[in-house]
This record gives sequence, structure tokens and C-alpha cells, in this order.
Amino acid sequence: MGKKQTVFVALSGGVDSSVAAALLQKEGFSVVGVHMRCWSSDLTLACTADEDERMARRAASHLSVPFYVWNFVEEYKRRVVDYMIQGYEQGLTPNPDIMCNKEVKFGLFFEKAMRMGAEYIATGHYARIRRYPLQRTDPQNPSEILGSALSPRRSPSAKPCRRGSESFSSEDIGSCRLLQARDQEKDQSYFLSFIRSEVLERVLFPLGEYTKTEVREMAKKLGLPNAERKDSQGICFVGEVEVGEFLRQYIASKEGPIVDTAGNVLGTHEGAVFYTIGQRKGIRLSGGPYYVVAKDVSTNTLTVSKLQKDILTREVHCKNVNWFSSLGASPVSVEVKLRYRQEDTPAILRKEGERECSLSFTEPQRAVTPGQFAVFYLQGELVGGGVIR
Repeated sequence: MGKKQTVFVALSGGVDSSVAAALLQKEGFSVVGVHMRCWSSDLTLACTADEDERMARRAASHLSVPFYVWNFVEEYKRRVVDYMIQGYEQGLTPNPDIMCNKEVKFGLFFEKAMRMGAEYIATGHYARIRRYPLQRTDPQNPSEILGSALSPRRSPSAKPCRRGSESFSSEDIGSCRLLQARDQEKDQSYFLSFIRSEVLERVLFPLGEYTKTEVREMAKKLGLPNAERKDSQGICFVGEVEVGEFLRQYIASKEGPIVDTAGNVLGTHEGAVFYTIGQRKGIRLSGGPYYVVAKDVSTNTLTVSKLQKDILTREVHCKNVNWFSSLGASPVSVEVKLRYRQEDTPAILRKEGERECSLSFTEPQRAVTPGQFAVFYLQGELVGGGVIR
């Protein structure tokens, strides 16, 4: 028997990453568990960092795999939290989870794991990677979807994708494609839209072919200590803290006017930076509901309307686009997510340079928010994502 391939698994302390490690172990990989400590209970009262680490350690012990804790607190603060705070200060609504994946899980963690001898990294994300064969075959018949089902019929040996290409076409040899998960309700490919495409050749997503219910059942059968632990819903690594509450630790409240679309003053707010387009809770005006249709942080003004049509738009412009596929000639029909859990929405994509594009929707979209991410798909394949302008 040949040497086992080594995979470093990011153990968050939750059930998903623990089952991912167990599946890889069953498939014959040499599994190393790593918990990334990116936040501290001293920084946020709702932080679950201590409990997360404890549960990750217990899961690794249960599986009898080596376990490390890597401290990325300073880097996370600089690369993710500061990005989030600066975005809100500029009147945007950033997505820290997407940036966390780009900078930490598939950045810092990936790079350190490779330096320590890992051949692959794995996470508990619900997504799939399709790897095309290293020898040319029928491009419509890819060799396998690796790191998803991890079927016993398949050898645990993994073939790398070709390095050095930032965009792929259907003619590429040995290329990797990022696909939505089988469980559409749990699919997390949206959050992976800004990772570097070239890392995919060294990434495994063992849960991509499973539903959340199936993962829970496997965890119970395996006797994992976190089998019943509920999923985290908070900011990446920080915990279940309300975004406004978190921001108020870094941005001072500042009273300003609330106006309607005609400019009439209706009341006051505690700071335009704390609101987002389409928001209707927390406005505290009688006679509502009111929806936030615009905010101007330079004048600290919040504009609201009772009419939902005022938060609808058919055209979206994106910058800093991260391409996974070349897409070919523009315009092209794609499916788009403007937020996590949104159903895929048909749109026409037009490239406007190397890293910019526009999206035209048949049906108007609600609460398109500058700073958020638009992610583009072709038949379940993630082909790119950009920051909404």
C-alpha cells in the first residue's frame, strides 16, 4: 500500500467539519485536525471561541487524529474585521464571511498547511469540486467529483488540477470547477466566490454530496461529541452577535435625519452607517413600515420609503470580479445570487473590462446593496463573483 495522502482539516468545533474529517479518515487519508483561533471572548461577549476550540479538540480526540490550534487573531482583525468596519464607515454593507474564506481559511490556513507538508486541505463547506482528467477525454464526461461524495467505489488518491490558469474553458485539461452542493438549502458556494481559483486543486469538500440531515445522522452514528451542536449563525469566528451591536464597539453613534424620497424630515436615527438598503426593522418611525432606500454617510442622512418599488432595481454593476471561468464572449445568460440563500435569478452578464461587469435582470431585484457580493453561476457551476457598486 502506498503512502497515505495528508489532508489538514479545518475543525471549527461544529458538526460539519468533524464529519468531513471522519469521511476523509474513512477514505484512507492521513487526517490532521486544525482549529483556527481568530477571535477572543475578551473582544466580544457573544464570542464562542473558547467553546469552539474545546469542541474541535474533543472531535479530534474522538477520531484519534493529531490536533493543532493556530492563532490568527491579529491577521483576522486586520484582514476581515477592519475590512468590515471600513466598509460600513464608507456607507457599504460588506460581507465578512466571504472575506474570511478568502483571507483566512483559503489564505492563511491553506498556505500554512502546505508549508507543513499537507497535500490537501478540507473544510466542512457544502460545495463540490469537479476535477477534469489530466489526459484529454470527452469534456462532457469529467472523471470525477472529488472531495464531495467520497464514495467507497473510488480510490482516496486525488488527482491535482493544472496550475497557473485563472480561468478555464470546457477544453481545459486537468482543470477544477467549483459547483453548488447537492443540498440546495445548505449550499455555501456563495461564500467561496472570492477564493483564489488555483487553490481548488488542493481543496476537498467532503460534504458536497450530502444533505445536512444526512450529515447529522452520520455524526450520531460516529458518536461525535458535537453531533447535536447547533450551527453557528453569527459573524465568521466571532459568534452569534448582532451586526449593529458589533459595529457599535468600533463606530460611535451619531444622530442624523431620516427623510423621505421628497426630502421631508420624518425623524432621527443613531447613525446612517448602521443601516442597510432594504432594512425595515429598527427605523422607529410611526405609520410604517418604512424601508431604507438610500444612505449618505457624508451627511449622515437616511432616506426611507413606504413603497417597496423604491428598493427595486433591474441593473447591477460589479467591480473587483473574481473569475473562475472565462465564460467566453459577452453578453452571456447566467444565474445570479445577490445574497446567501437567495434563489438563483436569471440575468444577462456583460463584461466591462477584466474585473468589472454589469447584470441585467428580467425581474427587478429587491434591496441591491453596495458592498455586498453578486455571484454568477452557469448550470450550477460558480463562474465568478464581484462586489456590487
